[in-house]
Amino acid sequence: MAPIAVGDVLPDGTLSYFDAEDKLQQVSVHSLAAGKKVVIFGVPGAFTPTCSLKHVPGFIEKADELKSKGVDEIICISVNDPFVMKAWANTYPDKKDVKFLADGSATYTHALGLELDLGEKGLGTRSRRFALLVEDLKVKAANVESGGEFTVSSADDILKAL
Repeated sequence: MAPIAVGDVLPDGTLSYFDAEDKLQQVSVHSLAAGKKVVIFGVPGAFTPTCSLKHVPGFIEKADELKSKGVDEIICISVNDPFVMKAWANTYPDKKDVKFLADGSATYTHALGLELDLGEKGLGTRSRRFALLVEDLKVKAANVESGGEFTVSSADDILKAL
């Protein structure tokens, strides 16, 4: 399947998270994105160096600026289970504007065409690093990294697209 691209309609899918009462919830991507301007960024793995030290902190730090430009939701997706995503989210005290959602079986990542086979490194199927700007389910920017790079999918790159 070709990777998601500008002009494509965002596919629907179900992702998981723990709510404020620590109950496991499932949410459809379309319920978060329909009629809204959203940023969806994906990372290869929770607690990994680039993801934890650069990618996620950038979106947390730039959340107010993104929201001032009309972004309604900032969503982080990783091919990890919801327990890992909750523990990872809790390492960021200022995370209130970023939703951490789990794609445990990489089903949604496959629907986006953004899966990355890291089986040789013992990591299985993961997500390529990416950032999407989506308006009412239509992709306006699709910044997808090659390999392990972090050159086009930062919060600053999305701000340039707004």
